Amino acid sequence: MSSLVTTKLRKKNIILEKQLIEFDIHKTLASILSARAIDSSNDIDYKLEKLIPYCELSFAESAANFILDMILAKKNILIIGDYDADGATASACAIKGLEKFGANVDFLVPNRFEDGYGLSVSIVEKALEKKPDLIITVDNGIASIEGVEKAKAHGVDVVITDHHLPGDALPNANFIINPNQKSCNFPSKNLCGVGVIFYLLIAIKSQAKKRKLLNKNEEPRLSDLLDIVCLGTIADLVKLDFNNRLLVQFGMHIIRSGEGNFGIRAISQLSNRRLQNLKTSDLSFVIAPKLNAAGRLDDMSLGIKCLLAKTFDEALHHARRLLSLNTERRQIENEMKDSALSKDILGSLENKKAIALYDASWHQGIIGILASRIKEKFYRPTIIFAKDEEGRLKGSGRSISNFHLRDAIDLVSKKNPNLIMSFGGHAMAAGLTILENDFSLFETEFESVASDLLNANDLSIEFEIDHSILDDINIDGINLINGEIWGQGFPAPIFKDSFQVLDQKIIGGKHVKCTLKYKEKKFSAIYFNHEQSLADKIETIYEIDINRYSGKEEIQLILRQIINE
Repeated sequence: MSSLVTTKLRKKNIILEKQLIEFDIHKTLASILSARAIDSSNDIDYKLEKLIPYCELSFAESAANFILDMILAKKNILIIGDYDADGATASACAIKGLEKFGANVDFLVPNRFEDGYGLSVSIVEKALEKKPDLIITVDNGIASIEGVEKAKAHGVDVVITDHHLPGDALPNANFIINPNQKSCNFPSKNLCGVGVIFYLLIAIKSQAKKRKLLNKNEEPRLSDLLDIVCLGTIADLVKLDFNNRLLVQFGMHIIRSGEGNFGIRAISQLSNRRLQNLKTSDLSFVIAPKLNAAGRLDDMSLGIKCLLAKTFDEALHHARRLLSLNTERRQIENEMKDSALSKDILGSLENKKAIALYDASWHQGIIGILASRIKEKFYRPTIIFAKDEEGRLKGSGRSISNFHLRDAIDLVSKKNPNLIMSFGGHAMAAGLTILENDFSLFETEFESVASDLLNANDLSIEFEIDHSILDDINIDGINLINGEIWGQGFPAPIFKDSFQVLDQKIIGGKHVKCTLKYKEKKFSAIYFNHEQSLADKIETIYEIDINRYSGKEEIQLILRQIINE
């Protein structure tokens, strides 16, 4: 069940390219940026005053004044987050931010296995033990109707900050701050959870100034939270529109300065990453997985504590535990992947347009990662199920372009009203709960919906490649490229060229390290997770990076796909 691999050359805007060069952008970088979703040099002129004003986020001002009154009255505020990197960064941002205004604030994060997602009745019962006067959700809550009712019934006020798509009914919270709710006209619908709470903090500061509650000489600085906002934004794979790129740009500046969050610094150091050379992709593939490991295998409180650490030594203590959990996570993931890829499981998937898999031995905390791996290998919308503590099946799904996963699950639910117990998510990722006996029915219905919505072209993997830069590339040019803000919707450049393979060897038992010749130039290259020998001549899709070792730097190509395999 392999998918056709095709490439499409990104079209450069020649006029824009010239304008960027006049704007003093290096010609190689200007060439790449001119093929991205920007209209002028203004779209890469990142200044904090260009942030969309907080007042355009519906109910932010009213909620800010409500929270300020709570702070002034010395009420107890409890942050309830989520067990992924966005939830962890949102929790840390909320706590650090509210403490700047003198709030009595604590946090609680649901246990994936005991409480489920969001402001559930279970997590509210645990929250009540902390005697909160106000619960503020971060990165969740938009679907927590029963949880909000439980809290309100016990006299606890609730402010929801979330970015996930709302359902037909909304919880009866005091305030809901969510750019994706129908009543909100916020121009960017792409804020993640930590972005939403950061905006609420901006609103709190503004309202505090209007009410003359701040000493002008000691106004709290919220900009020093942007490294946390940056990490959550990149990790949650939200679209990097201009507003999000602006947040990430200033967050990366703080991280690379070496003076930012102790937790990010500690995880980077233990991961052998130099802060001054850190790329946005390092946040996605190096830093965030360590935070996520806590929520997948243990308790995300550990990740939040790492981000809240008051000293570097304290952060290192938590980071070491996070890295240990991540090692354990990788081992479990590999075992589950081997199981999923076994012939007896995948043999029946030939010619199908969607994948749904379940095994009683699979770990509930790893199914999202496994769904990503299977989706990447077969380029099909994929949902992986595992059994929860109560014997129900929890599913985590990942999708492909042109297939809105949440809407597809919604279609299955409408056709089969008693099949899906609960679900939520967005276009590219979603989660749901079903009964174990209903797995076969769900598998059939999910395939039916996918067959209706997808055609053969949708199942072709298309790489959008940039114009080759190998003729002119050097270390300085690569540093400029790596220093840019890349991510979802604003992708880092990839290229396609033909090479002669001069030598190759397998390292680490699963990676090909080789020397490639392009015209008269030689390049070191590596193909991760590829154990087969390469042909003498290859056409390959690749990234360009810098390999730093023993004080030396060399250009290194990171191979992504061999075209003529």
